[in-house]
Amino acid sequence: MTTGSLIGYADRAQMLRIIDALDDGIIVLEADGTLSYANATALAMHGVDDLEDLGADLAAYQARFTLRYRNGHTLAPEEYPGRRLLAGEAIRDVVLEVSKHNDIRHWTQVVRGLAIEAAGDAPSFCVLILNDVTAEFDAEARFERAFAANPAPALICRLLDHRYVKVNDGFLEMTGYTREMVIGRSIYDLDVLAGAKTREHAIGLMGEGRMIPQTEARLRLPGGGGKQVIVAGQPIEIGHNSCLLFTFIDLEPRHRAETALRQSEQRFATAFRLSPVPMLISSLKEHRILDANDAFVSEFGHDRSGAVGRSKTELAIWADEDTRRIVESQLDQTGSVRSHEARLRRRDGRTLDCLMSSEGVTILDERCVLTVIQNVTAHRRSDTQLISAVEAVMQDASWLGQKIVARINSMADGEEGKGDLLAAAELSHRERQVLALIARGATDKAIAATLQLSFHTVKNHVRSIYRKTGVNKRAEAVAWARHCGVMNHIHERK
Repeated sequence: MTTGSLIGYADRAQMLRIIDALDDGIIVLEADGTLSYANATALAMHGVDDLEDLGADLAAYQARFTLRYRNGHTLAPEEYPGRRLLAGEAIRDVVLEVSKHNDIRHWTQVVRGLAIEAAGDAPSFCVLILNDVTAEFDAEARFERAFAANPAPALICRLLDHRYVKVNDGFLEMTGYTREMVIGRSIYDLDVLAGAKTREHAIGLMGEGRMIPQTEARLRLPGGGGKQVIVAGQPIEIGHNSCLLFTFIDLEPRHRAETALRQSEQRFATAFRLSPVPMLISSLKEHRILDANDAFVSEFGHDRSGAVGRSKTELAIWADEDTRRIVESQLDQTGSVRSHEARLRRRDGRTLDCLMSSEGVTILDERCVLTVIQNVTAHRRSDTQLISAVEAVMQDASWLGQKIVARINSMADGEEGKGDLLAAAELSHRERQVLALIARGATDKAIAATLQLSFHTVKNHVRSIYRKTGVNKRAEAVAWARHCGVMNHIHERK
């Protein structure tokens, strides 16, 4: 059927019977604007059941239905396709969104029009042909919303001319481009594959409309410089056009994180290596040594190559197996050990009195243990030398009080007299805790914080300790406490 065809009454009736079964919607307009016919498809595309619901004429139709272009512009009465067709205009593939007044439903239609010149006395009329593309455009609208809302940077390139037709905010924010700087430009002007090792292969895949696998490239930025990205291309259809969807991953945050991690590891390695205190890094599960610093090598006599890969047990470092079991059990349970007293053995067999602290750390994604060892042998030797010096003075100690003489004598008696001396002092549980912290060098304020006591209460305890032990100075109290083994009474229970 073409414009200018001649048709009579009989032919027109036959025509209506034929088009009634068509998939396209058909609406017949008389020359005076009356709607004289609509097939079932046209009625369904307006959400009505019969011709009367569609409207008796164009004026009634306009009062019941709102028509909009795809850009959201509402048609004025004279812009409705029926009015334009009756006015002699050609209507070809106009995309309109149709909705009933006060109804949330809508239909997207592609509208064409034909003006029919009838034969003989039959009046001329017009035919509107409606193609329902609602599902297609709804899917496209959903894609548009998802594309715009997707935080991942993305571009869409039309394969027909290799020009960008869509860009989302993620890409604009990542690069600093504006939408006007991207849309319509060629992929050769804004090369998203620049610097890629497989660029030529990727261009070939794009020419064939095939997927482009992930590859690393360097985007040129509008202000100069570039940005490292991972880019991939996926073939898609946009409005009957073959396109390629490019998606991007910004590598700059990862590069910054990797640089920061590398610098942090370098600082840790430097501090570990140069520390004057012996330090070890060992595996958490097997307690095998992964690294040893220079201070450990110097203090214990083991060279680094001989220590790495072996456990402390294999190196025979532990002089006391009970201490080893306690330390390793606490590490397994809590991942931390603080200032634990231990006797450790050098490579030459000589033992050292040490304080050990260990803490779980993650190095190169592996759970490890960092151990710091403090050699306190010299301090212990100083305590012994102090007692020896006092004993020498005691050869003429008539000027000292009898209680102090008895205390010094007991200290010289060795391990067997330690318990008797401690019992004779009759220190309370709290006084023993305070004395143990004094022996570790804690100030009165630090003791108050540790034991959750007031500063005044701690001072009273210190005076009582002096009185019961017969000492007058803090240094004497330290020597007395270390000799009697009060160092481990901090966590002693009643």
